[in-house]
Amino acid sequence: MTLLAIESATDVVGVALIRDDSGEAERTHVGGRMHAELLAPFIEEVCVVSGCALGDIDAIAVDVGPGLFTGLRVGVATAKALAQALGLGVLGVSSLDVLAAAAHRHSGVDGARRVVSVVDARRGEVFAAAYLFDRDREAAGPIDPASVRDDRLEPIVPQVLVDWLLGMVDETGPVVVVGDGAVRYRPLLSVHPSIELDLAGELSSPPPLALARLAVERLGRGGFALPPEALLPDYRRQADARINWEERAPRVTAPGAPGAPDHRRA
Repeated sequence: MTLLAIESATDVVGVALIRDDSGEAERTHVGGRMHAELLAPFIEEVCVVSGCALGDIDAIAVDVGPGLFTGLRVGVATAKALAQALGLGVLGVSSLDVLAAAAHRHSGVDGARRVVSVVDARRGEVFAAAYLFDRDREAAGPIDPASVRDDRLEPIVPQVLVDWLLGMVDETGPVVVVGDGAVRYRPLLSVHPSIELDLAGELSSPPPLALARLAVERLGRGGFALPPEALLPDYRRQADARINWEERAPRVTAPGAPGAPDHRRA
């Protein structure tokens, strides 16, 4: 199988391609909001490096968030357009799951450990999910992060995140925290030595290859891709542009109410 993975949920824009017969290829760029400009060239590059054409792709995966509104929109739209052109479905994968899977595979994370993925949601909030991994359970195969996830479905403020993490520390011991939200609020999260932030810088964004590998595992376990038109991003809240527009829109006051304009002619 040849799988193409598209990552655009955070400040990182990237593409990875996995082929059964010729390994893996990855291209990434950090910062500058270059998602729209770089996705197509990166797709072309990983295909060239892997020695395949677009028509050789058997499956497409894309990070559906949560994350940055514009980045998600670009990545999901690109994945859907490409899938429609190639007659393929699209497998949507959570940014939080990708971060957790990458952290769990890291050599420094062993035993039964909690991993918490924290994505910067802007406006003083974060998206977060906790995962309780146990390597002893993996004898039968890799653990899918989604099967051990405790998801916070709404964005939360950093102090609520700290309280949540400290509760986990009391319950199960040290917690490994990754993601750009952990990087941004590192001074606040460094309140307890058992909140481990060593990996946060290395895994500040979901790695495209981690996305690709997780997608391959899910498809191998019988997961299925959605038709392109059915795939939706996980925004978790309205776009900032829409919120700003609603906040700036003039209030409509009923005629005759105090403060209502008087349109009668003098």
